[in-house]
Amino acid sequence: MRHLLLIRLDPAAQPVQGPDPSLAEDMDKLLEEMTKAGVLLDTAGLWPLDEAVRIRLSNGELTVLDGPFTESKEIIGGYCLLQTRSRDEAVEWASRFLRVHGPEWTMEIEVRQLDQS
Repeated sequence: MRHLLLIRLDPAAQPVQGPDPSLAEDMDKLLEEMTKAGVLLDTAGLWPLDEAVRIRLSNGELTVLDGPFTESKEIIGGYCLLQTRSRDEAVEWASRFLRVHGPEWTMEIEVRQLDQS
């Protein structure tokens, strides 16, 4: 089964000095382990909200909104697409992903199974 991990964060709650220099190294190790285990299908961070576009449909009318979106208190900062044997396995990989970031980060991951139909 495939699971999409949506990495959610509050930009205002992130470390002011930026990520710990060892974070990239630790993340590379985890992603390499996920790749070798055959569970990581794809992953990426997302560009900032000021470069995003939202398209809204309401009452049959489309509206295109350019970022930044100042009302956004929580954003999707990235994603991982996993191929796992179970939901529990996807949750375990997501938990490991979060633990790599350390205590100075405030974030969550939403784990969603992809519809196979």
